[in-house]
Amino acid sequence: MQIYEELKARGLIAQVTNEEEIRKMVNEGKATFYIGFDCTADSLTAGHFMALSLMKRLQMAGNHPIALIGGGTTMIGDPSGRTDMRKMLTLEDINHNAECFKKQMERFIEFGEGKAMMINNADWLLSLNYVELLREVGACFSVNNMLRAECYKQRMEKGLSFLEFNYMIMQSYDFYYLFQHYGCNMQFGGDDQWSNMLGGTELIRKKLGKDAHAMTITLLTDSQGNKMGKTAGNAVWLDPNKTSPFEFYQYWRNVGDADVMKCIRMLTFIPLDQIDEMDKWDDSRINEKKEILAFELTKLVHGEEEANKAMAAARALFSGEGDDANMPTTAVEAGEEGIGIIDLMIACGLAASRGEARRLIQQGGVSVDGEKVSSQDLIVTAAQLTEGVKIRKGKKIFHKAVLK
Repeated sequence: MQIYEELKARGLIAQVTNEEEIRKMVNEGKATFYIGFDCTADSLTAGHFMALSLMKRLQMAGNHPIALIGGGTTMIGDPSGRTDMRKMLTLEDINHNAECFKKQMERFIEFGEGKAMMINNADWLLSLNYVELLREVGACFSVNNMLRAECYKQRMEKGLSFLEFNYMIMQSYDFYYLFQHYGCNMQFGGDDQWSNMLGGTELIRKKLGKDAHAMTITLLTDSQGNKMGKTAGNAVWLDPNKTSPFEFYQYWRNVGDADVMKCIRMLTFIPLDQIDEMDKWDDSRINEKKEILAFELTKLVHGEEEANKAMAAARALFSGEGDDANMPTTAVEAGEEGIGIIDLMIACGLAASRGEARRLIQQGGVSVDGEKVSSQDLIVTAAQLTEGVKIRKGKKIFHKAVLK
């Protein structure tokens, strides 16, 4: 099975501009393609993971990836999938975030001579002259067509700023620039980027009279149609300092039963024939599937050693096997009598405020060493902390507290 057929079999392809041409190019290893990453935070997230995996799969098949760091486009802000305007970041913040992205991408993609390239669109976007840009590309964009684009439609009710309205032009210009200077003939991106990507192919056709291609990746959603990659309203980060390997493992270990095989098929590098066999397993093996998913993704992001540690910690919690030494742990100070449960939760990062800690306890969502906490006045003693206590928040978040 060639790479394009494999991508289809894994359910990764959403839309393409010319399937016959794209299939031929990627199967023959002749695609020089780019995926853009705006620097809106100091870490990539699980939401970026599918794009990184796609780059890796295509590179393994002989194609040439360009990781485009959005140092310029981040200054505008992509309105796609947003109900409000993105926070404006300073140039210093954007540059810092770009450096963080580079380090994380190197875990997935091979960069270097004749391999993948990493380019920052700040190199050309920040030096553009506005009037020259309007004269060069402005006539190639129909405002009527732009307003029909899905990425703008959802913002029209609350108000779309002129700043964001320019985003499609900036992204299209990126493709136009990369086509001319780097021989980039394809753009890949999330399904919500389709309108922006078509803007780029049209700009290249109108200005240069040549064909370029676009393909969107299926967005990873759960069985209810919600985007995956967030837990308790927060992103699942690839940076181990923001989401520990254990927490990353636990996120995938706890995906819904209906979603686990889709995630295995779309995100892991397990051969398809093995996945087809797993699909035949009966329901009694659902937890085994979830363990495989969590282990494979944690291994890809954090390495095999961390994946093994996370799996051992998870087994220690749920089945009494393994070693819980790798559970997220916080060393806390305690007085002679110990420390109150509310202060302990805040110290461990399990609650942002005393009010939130109280609400969690009142709702029955906190336990210590397997016992549900029924009083917000509970004191965890210094002796307990010397041994180490396991705090459970909700069904899926575990933390260990030890005496400093």
